[in-house]
Amino acid sequence: MPASNRREFLKASTAITAATIVPRHVLGGPGTTAPSDMVNVALVGAGGRGLQNARELLALNDVQITAIADPAKHWDLSNFFYKGVAGSEPATAEFEKHYSATKSGYKVQNFVDYREMLANASSEFDAILCATPDHLHAHISVLAMRAGKHVYCEKPLTHNIAEARLVAKVAKETGMSTQLGNQGHSQDTQRETVEWIRSGVLGSIKEVHAWVPATRWNQMLKQPPTQTQSLPKGLNWDLWCGPRNPVGFHEAYAPVAWRDFWQFGLGAMGDFGCHDLDSAMWSLELGMPSRVEMLPAGQTHPDMIPYGEAGHFHFDATDSHEELQIHWYSGGLKPSHPDPIPEDQPLPYRGVMFVGEKGVMVCQGAGGKATVFPESLASASPPPTPTIARSPGHHREWIDAIKGGPAAMSEFGYGAKLTELTLLGVLAMRLGKQIHWDAENMAVIGNDKAHEIIHGTYRDGWKLDA
Repeated sequence: MPASNRREFLKASTAITAATIVPRHVLGGPGTTAPSDMVNVALVGAGGRGLQNARELLALNDVQITAIADPAKHWDLSNFFYKGVAGSEPATAEFEKHYSATKSGYKVQNFVDYREMLANASSEFDAILCATPDHLHAHISVLAMRAGKHVYCEKPLTHNIAEARLVAKVAKETGMSTQLGNQGHSQDTQRETVEWIRSGVLGSIKEVHAWVPATRWNQMLKQPPTQTQSLPKGLNWDLWCGPRNPVGFHEAYAPVAWRDFWQFGLGAMGDFGCHDLDSAMWSLELGMPSRVEMLPAGQTHPDMIPYGEAGHFHFDATDSHEELQIHWYSGGLKPSHPDPIPEDQPLPYRGVMFVGEKGVMVCQGAGGKATVFPESLASASPPPTPTIARSPGHHREWIDAIKGGPAAMSEFGYGAKLTELTLLGVLAMRLGKQIHWDAENMAVIGNDKAHEIIHGTYRDGWKLDA
């Protein structure tokens, strides 16, 4: 479809939706692409995680990546688990080679600044996939949705709690199709876990434990860099810093290791909370906790994440669950070994454990397989009847939603709640004390110092309008 005709089609779809009361699964939301059309996606953030996401899209025959926005032309990731190279140049070469196999001479548009890409009239894309560092997620997602673009955003959805609520609000207002990048949400094993818990196999849930081995990337660094290194060729560092006051470039920040600094990242809690707290929030239909305490293990500087974390989220009783606590551990810390599990069977390297009145259930991390203990309880408990539709794939869910199907199951309404829970752990850790959370007013009771962390700080021109 020519660019001009495509834009007219999108405008017409929006006008029809606004003027006619029609179910969303028929017409979709504003900017919905017809089911027979190709969905054009722009990648914002072509680093290691961005390329991993993009490769999931390359496997879908009704999707094509038409544009990239990234402030870095090239990153060497050989010393990180992503391996290889990343950045706009390697990503462009990979995508053009892939699509040129069936579309001779295929070209991907390249931008340094995603704001320019969103404003460019010649850019022809329906959606963006955001895989930048955490501090840019909200800014990119809100601008894109307000520009009529559907959005997939890597976890955590935002860098602070106020942003999480704003992103959910804008998603609802614009009607764009969204998906949080907590891929375990779409695994069959995750959905089976939710069904097991809701079936009552464990009885009332008393506690949930979640643990990850993640620790600080910069193992030997005890404080933020005090010296500036030469800027890598082809890197717009000012744009990389985005809403934050720029710091001098240093390899301790980028690539990848930015998670070690509160200014840009959120440590293990922010990195993994949206994965490993997901099954508890989903199965127990959790709201927000009333109290949170998160203690650092091996803290060295207030502007840097600790080497590990141990903390507790307290939830008051509701219609969907009794009073309970969620316990979180990182950096090699784990819960104690529960009695129903044989002593010679260690807890997994990374996992989630539900403790109920009848027994325990241990799940592999990120939505992995669940096992019920004691074995007598497991053998006497038939698998629950499936009640949750199985996913065609995490990225596929999002694309289907764009094309008028049902909303993806980790859309931003849910994703923002999960992110807020994660960020409450970060908030308690940074404040260094137990907090009492007033969810309705988005405030810590009796602690004015929390306001800056809840709402974030921004340099001029980068604050998002509500």
